[in-house]
Amino acid sequence: MATTTAPPPPTSRGDRWAGPGMLLPFALFYLVFLVGPLLYTMVAGFFGTSLLKSGLGDFVGWSNYASVLGDSEFWRTLGHTLWFAVLTTVPLVLLSLVLALLADRFVRGRWFFRFAFFAPFVLPSAVVSLLFMFIFADQVGLAQSVTTALGVDTPPSWLGDPDWAMISIAATTVWWTIGFNFVLYLAGLQEVPREVHEAAAVDGAGPWQRIRLIVVPMLGRTTTLVTVLQVISSLKVFDQIYMMTNGGPDGSTRPSLQLIYDSGFVEGRVGYASAVSLLLFVVILLVSLVWFALVRRTEKEN
Repeated sequence: MATTTAPPPPTSRGDRWAGPGMLLPFALFYLVFLVGPLLYTMVAGFFGTSLLKSGLGDFVGWSNYASVLGDSEFWRTLGHTLWFAVLTTVPLVLLSLVLALLADRFVRGRWFFRFAFFAPFVLPSAVVSLLFMFIFADQVGLAQSVTTALGVDTPPSWLGDPDWAMISIAATTVWWTIGFNFVLYLAGLQEVPREVHEAAAVDGAGPWQRIRLIVVPMLGRTTTLVTVLQVISSLKVFDQIYMMTNGGPDGSTRPSLQLIYDSGFVEGRVGYASAVSLLLFVVILLVSLVWFALVRRTEKEN
């Protein structure tokens, strides 16, 4: 006896608009708070916009961009931003991978390590900054006590010495944000089939050989994601530097975003700050594209 398939129920007009209706709030939020400010920044960079007067101001063409590119402070703050990205990206990628590999070996207590490493990431930047300001405080801070106990006669001023201030802030950032990358790597490790480990063990591969020759290559896409997200996040640094050193001492830790903040909101030069913002956006975009190109070329060669 032949069976007949019932025709699908007709789609009502309400069902047809259910999907777009659910996307509408996010689309409005995206347009108002992301696309809108970006377009305004691109336009304001060509005008003498100021907080002291309404409107965009007089059209100045490329003058703002010429002023930014000829400003030594712009290149100085950009150098600080890139140096901070190097100081944080390398340890945040390598340490999170190592910690995830170690935690993955624990079957029962894995939840505890996931919680312990991710917990600092949910703390507000103000709390983390205040905590480490006490740790790095001169004479009474924990860092001073530890270095003195290790035999250092004159410990450095961690936040007051230009040679150590950025390193101290980078160390704070590593402690604060390593949990996010750790969770991403731990999720990537769950996708590695156990059969692969068992087959490699049968072939005589030791634990280190399995990690180096099997696990790490299979985590290539996760490493790409972690690295790109970390580079973008590090190039947008502002909170912890502003609260811990305010760009000091002597401007040695002042990042590009603080230059944008000071120019736009303190000095009122919105057009100049918009030009700096767009140039920083171009730098972040170029760094991301170069990294993606290098990774894709490596994947093709392998």
